[in-house]
Amino acid sequence: MPALPMPLMPMMSKARRAFWGWAAACTLVGCATSAQIKPEDIPGSAAETEVHRLAKTRLQLAALHFEEGRIEVAMGEVAQALQAYPRYVDAFNLKGWMHLSQRDYQAANDSFAHALALRPNDADTLYNLGWLNCQQKKFAEADRQLTASLEAPRANGASNVRTWLAKGVCLRQAGALEQALIALKKAHEIEPGNPMIAYSFSEVLFAQGQIERARFYVRRINNGQWASAESLWLGIKVERRLGDIVAMRQLADQLNKRFPNSKEWQRFERGAFDE
Repeated sequence: MPALPMPLMPMMSKARRAFWGWAAACTLVGCATSAQIKPEDIPGSAAETEVHRLAKTRLQLAALHFEEGRIEVAMGEVAQALQAYPRYVDAFNLKGWMHLSQRDYQAANDSFAHALALRPNDADTLYNLGWLNCQQKKFAEADRQLTASLEAPRANGASNVRTWLAKGVCLRQAGALEQALIALKKAHEIEPGNPMIAYSFSEVLFAQGQIERARFYVRRINNGQWASAESLWLGIKVERRLGDIVAMRQLADQLNKRFPNSKEWQRFERGAFDE
């Protein structure tokens, strides 16, 4: 299932790719964008202000390169940002996401831990550590850090919806379905139109056997612009379980037409509905 964001993402084509490729890659949350780089203001002399401006510019360039998949170039820009300003929390967090995108979990942990040491109890950094641990199936530690992120002083509505979503996904992976639904319901209350939340909620409801409720949420995705191979495949399984062969066939036709090379279409062709 989907991946979660490292803060969030741009719109339209990149946003769609982030929602569902990101979804597939991180299994639920993951990549930074320049819009998410909000460096702290550092009061001081004119020279210090200029140094910080330079570091901020380098970090914004790093985020742009990271969005485009140029990891080595992005790493170079982050290194220059940290050379200019060695206590740059946002730079360590972005560096951590770059390592996470390459599944270098130890390096990612080191970067996030360094950021947290510089800015204790930071909501974004705690989220980053929680998601990192979720990727490593360290679910108890992940849940502890995600909960701490929700309770952190700088937490807000935008960050909380992301964190409740990550918490729900991680609890689902841990097999704690009831707790996962509670977390996803919290996310849905904050941002009811979010397709990632709708998908995750539907997927957990399906796993619980609440098929009619699962149909309600997955249909909202498949009837709109955010339909994906993942959501269409879930919709197919839902309609199959409910015995609606016509709806199932319609969704399968969409899956074949729009995502003919997807693993979901391959599963449909094999009849692998329980994989």
